[in-house]
Amino acid sequence: MCGIAGRVSWDKPPDRERVAHMADRLRHRGPDARGLFAEGPAALGHQRLAVIDLRPGANQPMHSADGRFVIVYNGEIYNYRELRGELERGGVVFRTDSDTEVLLEAFGRWGMRCLERLNGMFAFAVWDRAEQRLVLARDRLGEKPLLYYPLPSGGVVFASELKGLLADPNVPRTLNPRALGQFLSHNYIVSPEAIVNGVRKLGPAEFLEVARGRPLQPARYWSLADHFHAKRAFKSIGEAAEALRALIDDAVRLRLVSDVPLGAFLSGGLDSSTIVASMAALGNPRLVRTFSVGFPEPGYSELAWARDVAGALGVDHRDETVTSDVADEIERIVQCADEPFADTSIVPMYRLARFARQHVTVCLSGDGADELFAGYDTYLADKLQRLTARLPRSLLAVGRRVVDGLLPVTRRKVSLDYKLRQFFKGAALAPAEAHASWRRILSGREGLAALAPEWMEAVARADSPGDIQSWAQDVAGCHYLDQAMYMDMKTWLADDILVKVDRATMAHSLESRAPFLDHRVVEFAASLPVEFKLRGFSKKYLLKKSQKRRLKPAVLGRAKSGFNAPVSHWIGGSLRGRLFDVLSSEKTKGMFNRPYVEGLLAEHDRYQADHGLKLFGIVCLGIWLQQH
Repeated sequence: MCGIAGRVSWDKPPDRERVAHMADRLRHRGPDARGLFAEGPAALGHQRLAVIDLRPGANQPMHSADGRFVIVYNGEIYNYRELRGELERGGVVFRTDSDTEVLLEAFGRWGMRCLERLNGMFAFAVWDRAEQRLVLARDRLGEKPLLYYPLPSGGVVFASELKGLLADPNVPRTLNPRALGQFLSHNYIVSPEAIVNGVRKLGPAEFLEVARGRPLQPARYWSLADHFHAKRAFKSIGEAAEALRALIDDAVRLRLVSDVPLGAFLSGGLDSSTIVASMAALGNPRLVRTFSVGFPEPGYSELAWARDVAGALGVDHRDETVTSDVADEIERIVQCADEPFADTSIVPMYRLARFARQHVTVCLSGDGADELFAGYDTYLADKLQRLTARLPRSLLAVGRRVVDGLLPVTRRKVSLDYKLRQFFKGAALAPAEAHASWRRILSGREGLAALAPEWMEAVARADSPGDIQSWAQDVAGCHYLDQAMYMDMKTWLADDILVKVDRATMAHSLESRAPFLDHRVVEFAASLPVEFKLRGFSKKYLLKKSQKRRLKPAVLGRAKSGFNAPVSHWIGGSLRGRLFDVLSSEKTKGMFNRPYVEGLLAEHDRYQADHGLKLFGIVCLGIWLQQH
């Protein structure tokens, strides 16, 4: 895993030292080596985390054998050995054992068509010295990040993280109201928007060609929607389960290639247990190292489950209970997130990555399974909403008043009262809009009310309804649950889950690999009939069937807990001071409507409502503003 940065400008050659400084800001992503290429209108910087072929010859920027192409690259190409064999048969002579060189020579041989052949996670930049052209590209699901800023000359500045991009003085320092509105609504920002005006995120499965006189227009090289439209037929559920297990095993096998110590995250839930069970089946279980963390607050620790699974599989397991105060680390966590970001699970993810990095450099994870196989309660809400769609809206309004008035507010993890309140907020909406609402933190009016007048007006003018539900149009005609899962993969997975994992692990120079996001597994899942994923009200039905011989019934039947943090408790305690600090800071002056935010806190304190997620989002946004 690495950090990349660079600049192509047609009006004057890039400043070498400036590009080196951009890359240096990404040193946490790659502390093992740094490199710089500068020639004519292009400069490329690289920070390397050495994982495959640790020799200096595999450092970057790397030149192709014929000298025409130069690459900086972040990620792993898992099928690089297969591609290398094909290229060698075509006459290519390799100088290293790295996947970087395979990617570079594949690009030289096949051009943009090489993207369709790659099985991996990646963000890369290739400079074509002959044609004076830059190509930026990102993996299919968006595991690795890439941000860019178009220059007035037609060139571009790019980096793995915003903090690298902001080292270039041409990048603006003004807030994007549209992105601010998204953050207040979701606690994350939806691509291609970024919190800084003019900055864009290259989307999953997109590439961008930068050449003199050519407009910057990203293009997509893979369509996930096509696989939702092309449903497969199976003789039986058993046949599909066998095919899925074999596919997962092969995805895991490819992700075990490493020249540095490797392990896995293990929560004891179905997803991570599936990955660890596959690792154990593919080799000696005693050589498989697993890691987990838990909190002392009741209901927020899964350590007992993880230990149980580890014991049953015979793997080498380590865990710890996190006791340090989150207030002591919240600034570092916000800093590592790069943009305003307030998914509460970034807190345990940050700590888990730090703990695992003490022992290994690479960890496999179970990320992606919930979106692929209908693992979230939101899909149950979608189904329930469909069943209640014919009820009069007045009756749904009565249900909402009953829940709000009679059901006591608790601060338990993913509590029933919280889920019912969220359900009734969106029950009367159209299906795609309802699905988007299940995870909404502050509704449009609430988000505006949290802002001071100037920013309230700016966000209202830049309002972007449909940022999430508009994705449903790609899979129009598919089952409503297919539409919901597709929407989640294009937004929640790409812009929340994978951002969280990338930033939290890279903050500790740890590489995370997600076998469920092997594009073959993703395509297989998309092509499945909906009832193979959500049967009745049984979530991840086929995935459970595929693991019946490997995992205990207790694991297969365990309700999803989620990797959440007890922020509702922290807002009333250790984070309370940080909330008042950001409300009164000179650096956030003119941003927040303090009386409104204090009103949320008062309701939270009196248990009239659980505003933990809303207030945590305001804390994280305020700290980010103070830092920038």
